[in-house]
Amino acid sequence: MKRRTFLKGSLIGAAVTAVPLDTLLAGGASAAVPTDPVTSLSALQSAIDGAVAGDRIVVADGTYTVPSGGSIRVTGRNGTSGAPITIVAQSRGGVVLRGERSFVFENSQYVTVSGFALRQSGTLAVPVDSKGIRLTRNDFQFAETTPVDWLVVRGDDAKIDRNHFHGKSTEGIFVVVDGPGSTAVAQRTQIMRNHFSDHTFTGANGGEPIRLGVSSRALSAADAKVEFNLFERCDGDPEAISVKSSGNTIRHNTIRDSKGGIVLRHGNGTTVDGNYLLGGEEGIRVYGNDHLIVNNYLAGLSGRALVVGSGTTRDHTAGETTEQRRGNDAVDRAVIVHNTLRNNVSSLSGESRTHEPRDVTVADNLIVGDTGSLVAMGATTGFTWQSNILWGAAANGNIPTAGFTRVDPRLTASTDGVHRLASNSPAIGAATLTGTAVPEDIDGDQRGTARDIGADEYSTATPLRRPLTPADVGPDAA
Repeated sequence: MKRRTFLKGSLIGAAVTAVPLDTLLAGGASAAVPTDPVTSLSALQSAIDGAVAGDRIVVADGTYTVPSGGSIRVTGRNGTSGAPITIVAQSRGGVVLRGERSFVFENSQYVTVSGFALRQSGTLAVPVDSKGIRLTRNDFQFAETTPVDWLVVRGDDAKIDRNHFHGKSTEGIFVVVDGPGSTAVAQRTQIMRNHFSDHTFTGANGGEPIRLGVSSRALSAADAKVEFNLFERCDGDPEAISVKSSGNTIRHNTIRDSKGGIVLRHGNGTTVDGNYLLGGEEGIRVYGNDHLIVNNYLAGLSGRALVVGSGTTRDHTAGETTEQRRGNDAVDRAVIVHNTLRNNVSSLSGESRTHEPRDVTVADNLIVGDTGSLVAMGATTGFTWQSNILWGAAANGNIPTAGFTRVDPRLTASTDGVHRLASNSPAIGAATLTGTAVPEDIDGDQRGTARDIGADEYSTATPLRRPLTPADVGPDAA
C-alpha cells in the first residue's frame, strides 16, 4: 500500500529534521520522516481521522495541552500487523502532552504511539475493542492524583515496550493488564524493555509497577510476556510484578533496590525464568499450581528471597465468591530448579496457612547465606528435594538430609556484581533432575546434558545476558 505523509501547518524559520522512523520504532518499517510535522492538536486530530494502514503522522516538538473534557481520539482506525498506523513525536520526548487525557482509543487496531512525554492526569486505556495497540519509547510521568492507574490494557495483542514509567508517590499502578467482563483477561500482552523507577507510595499495597490480571481473572490464561524490564526503587508495593492470571512468562527482568518482588499471587502455569533480584527487599513468592521457577538469581535481599506459599484454599475454582477468590491458593506441583540464592536474610521459606503446599520439586538449586536458616519451610506434603547445594554460616534448616550437599560452591564475583561458578566448582556437572527442559542458563549459555547446579552454567565466554542497566531499557534502548 502506498504510504501517505500528512503535512499539516508549517514551522517558522529553518526546516526541522525529525528522528528517523526506523530509529524510533525498533523492528518497524523504515521510511523517511516528513520535514513538516503537524503543529497543533486540531491538525493532529484531522490527520488521525483520515489515517489508513501504513500511514504515519509526525507531531512537531513542543508542549500541547488537551482541553478539559477533550482527548486525542483514535476511533475506527485500522492498521495491520505489517503496516500499522504510526503516530510519532518529532524527537523522543520532544512532544509533551498535558491535560486530563491524551490518546483515547476506540474500535481501532494496530496503531502505534511513539516518543511522547505523557503528563496527563487520567488513565490511558487500551480498550477491549482495540487490538494490536503499541506504545513504545514514551516517557510516562502523570500528574499526581489519588488513586489512578496510569496504563490499563484490556485489548488483545498490545505491546508496551521501551517506555519509562517513573516518579509516582501516590496510590496507583503503572501498568495493569485487565480484560473484558469480570473473568476474562487480555490476550498476548507484551511488556518488554521498559524502565520502571521511583514509585514511592507508602501504603501497604496498591502501588505495583505491573499487575497482570486481578483475582476474579485468575483462572483465565493471559499468555502475557513480561521480559527484559528494569525495576529500580519500586517501593510502592511488595509486588513489583503481581501476577493474578494464568499461563504467563516472566523472564530476564532485573529488579534492583526495590521493595517489590515477583509474586504469583493468583493463577496457574506461569514460568519465572532468568530474573535478577538484587539488593532490595522481596524476592519471588509463589501460589497456585504448576509453576516453573528456574534460573533466577536472588542476592542481598532484606526480606524473603523465595517463598513457597501455603493457602486458605487448596485450589481456586470457577464457582467461588469474590471474597473466596481473594484468598491464597496453596502451591501444588511447582518445579523450582536451577536457582541461585545468595546472602539473603531469608533464603527458602514457607508459610503456615491451613492448606500446605504439595508435590513440589526443589532441585539443583544453590543456596548460600550466613544468617538464620537456609531452608525454613512450614508443613509440606509430597515434596521432592534433590541435588541442592547449601553453604555458608547459616544453618541448614529443615531441608531433608538426602536433598542437599553442604559444600563450598566456589562462587567468584564478576564485573557486573553477579557471583558465578569458578572453574573448580563442585556444582559443575552435578545437577540430577530429569524431565524438565532447561536448555540454557540465566546468562544465555547452553546447559547441555551434564547441567550445573544453580542459575549459572560454567562458561569462559562473555555472558549473553547480564543484569539490566538503564542503558538497556526505556526510550533510547536498542
